[in-house]
Amino acid sequence: MKVILKETIDSLGIIGSEVSVAKGYARNYLLPQEKAVLATPQNRRMLEQEKAKFDLQIAKEKKIAEEMAASLEGVSCKIAAKVSEEDRLYGSIGVRDIIKALAAEGVKVEKRMVLLSEPIKTTGIHKIPIRVYKEVEPEITLEVVPE
Repeated sequence: MKVILKETIDSLGIIGSEVSVAKGYARNYLLPQEKAVLATPQNRRMLEQEKAKFDLQIAKEKKIAEEMAASLEGVSCKIAAKVSEEDRLYGSIGVRDIIKALAAEGVKVEKRMVLLSEPIKTTGIHKIPIRVYKEVEPEITLEVVPE
């Protein structure tokens, strides 16, 4: 089912773009939440009229994201964890632990923003990318120290 996005959705696309989604996703989520409209000729004409408004919205979102990325760049935090004799952690450091450590530093990020491919299981310094906006991904430094 083709829909036109009325707001930016990370997994689909940016505001004003026409995307193809599953019927159930459109019918049960996107349309009732007014996040998208059906891609009909009438709605496409409406999209062309509101194109300038959408471009302004995209520029505004990108500017906010770049400001947030600048504030995130160079942020470092420490997490203390129980360690075995070979510097391997008992358990692991996950996304929630990283969010808590950043909150202690005064940085607020959402769970979906932290791009951790797999949980951290060793001590040392790790670089963690944070997706603020499409193609805007600053890295933070996370130091895992023995408890």
